[in-house]
Amino acid sequence: MDTGTHLVVGLGLAGLAYVDPAVASDSLLATAVLIGTVLGSQAPDLDGLLRFRGNASYIRNHRGKSHSLPAVAIWTALITLMLAILFQGASVMHIALWVFIAVSFHVFSDLFNTYGTQAMRPITEKWISWNIIHIFDPFIFTSHLIAIFMWSVHLATPKQIFPALYVLIALYYVWRTLVHAAIGRRIKLQDPQYDPGHQYIWIPTIHLYSWNVVKRTAPGDYTLGEFRGGKLRWVDKAHCHSHPAIDASKNHPDVQAFLYFTSTACAEMKEHSWGYEVRWTDVRYRHRKQYPFVAVLLMDKQYEPIDSYVGWLSEGRVEKKLKISTY
Repeated sequence: MDTGTHLVVGLGLAGLAYVDPAVASDSLLATAVLIGTVLGSQAPDLDGLLRFRGNASYIRNHRGKSHSLPAVAIWTALITLMLAILFQGASVMHIALWVFIAVSFHVFSDLFNTYGTQAMRPITEKWISWNIIHIFDPFIFTSHLIAIFMWSVHLATPKQIFPALYVLIALYYVWRTLVHAAIGRRIKLQDPQYDPGHQYIWIPTIHLYSWNVVKRTAPGDYTLGEFRGGKLRWVDKAHCHSHPAIDASKNHPDVQAFLYFTSTACAEMKEHSWGYEVRWTDVRYRHRKQYPFVAVLLMDKQYEPIDSYVGWLSEGRVEKKLKISTY
């Protein structure tokens, strides 16, 4: 989820903590838990600081080790230790419980997005992305805002508001999971060229009833579509190129980071007077007829790197970033 949603979830979990009699009866503990759930709901995304080491490092590691099984325990222990020092006399066990819930909820909710996490590290480095909830879900965000507002103006007690909120959220997750499964069946039924050997990925958008669809028909061949209003429509095709320059690009750290993250990468090559431009795109992310998540590598005729970029950019910004026209 996005940072704003994780923030309101942290506040919501602080309200939910009032079902714990120890929290409800101790203002000092309630304050510590409030800070703990907010920090716990944000902590796994501190790997965003890796941006200072470059986009490649960030892309390779974001939602990786910081969202792993050991990391859940480490974040919980660090935040609990800090709060135990700051709020001496408050129950450490109750602080640890609610911090753990906040950190775990962060990691669990990220599994439902397309970006996914490596939540099962160190057992496996596989990226787990269930493609059920958009990274920003208006329902989840808005429902938390309403609940927090009701709490802040004392329209009801947190013991009344937040259990109801999280029952609603749980039902919403179940509903979206069932919808995701049903749409997968409908896509295959509506595709006139359906083949059991084809691989389908259907990806949520910010709109509840609109999904992006990726169909891999063969290695290096993708068909992109939309499922809206109960109807499937194919809108684009991607045919991945094959060239020695593309093979050489796989040795570059930026491209390696990109390929480590995604299994739906597609490369194209353009030859220039000065060398080669290899562009890798992640076909899962289609926005306004573009594929904004890219790794671009410029190489000379001997396949030696000239310049590179990896990250989220529009077409014009890639050219400006790499100054392609100057070569």
